[in-house]
Amino acid sequence: MTSSPSRIWEIDFFRGIAILLMVAFHLIFDLTDFWGYNLNYMDGFWYYEGKLSAIMFTATAGISSTLSFYHFRRGLVIFAWGMLITLATYFYNPQTYIRFGILHMLGSCMMLFPYIKNVKPGWLILTGTAAIASGQFTAQLTIPSSLLLPFGITPSDYTSLDYYPLLPWSGFFLYGAALGQVLYKKRHSRLLQPSWLQPLTALGRHSLAVYLIHQPVLLATLYVLHRFTNG
Repeated sequence: MTSSPSRIWEIDFFRGIAILLMVAFHLIFDLTDFWGYNLNYMDGFWYYEGKLSAIMFTATAGISSTLSFYHFRRGLVIFAWGMLITLATYFYNPQTYIRFGILHMLGSCMMLFPYIKNVKPGWLILTGTAAIASGQFTAQLTIPSSLLLPFGITPSDYTSLDYYPLLPWSGFFLYGAALGQVLYKKRHSRLLQPSWLQPLTALGRHSLAVYLIHQPVLLATLYVLHRFTNG
């Protein structure tokens, strides 16, 4: 059994699981949209598997924010990566490009965290629940412009490859922040780490890098495999 004093391994572990779920979901997405497989990721198992991955990412980001410093700077970096993805996906498809995806949402939550870092866990849970409930309402609203996209209010014809507005998704970040305050007041792991889980925790430590490169790797791998199998 091992435990690092510099990181809380169980947070990296759950983030590593979220990475695997995300890669699996995007594999199904790629097989369906790029290669014509009859797989449904808009409903049923794969839909909820993808949402579970996003919830785990968002909640662990909330937990981590209670343990780290330089929240605004870290959030700004995450948001900047999101904007680069916006640019890349715009050149791929101007009709469905990512305008406020999961990195935009996480970066925004991190930048706003200094304003709520001293809020008690109970109030964070109540506010998070209100955010999630409000998201169900704002999802039904439409306006002619895209100015309120970060808050879940979209044009009637809005489509995107990836869309995670602050309402409802900031609610899961607030849940994570409340959990971090309760479980990690002393800023150390609550469990000893089994050595056989180290690959998953290592994956979780490099989650941003994996997120940024996994789609090009998946698409290149699928291209090679289909070229090989089709002669």
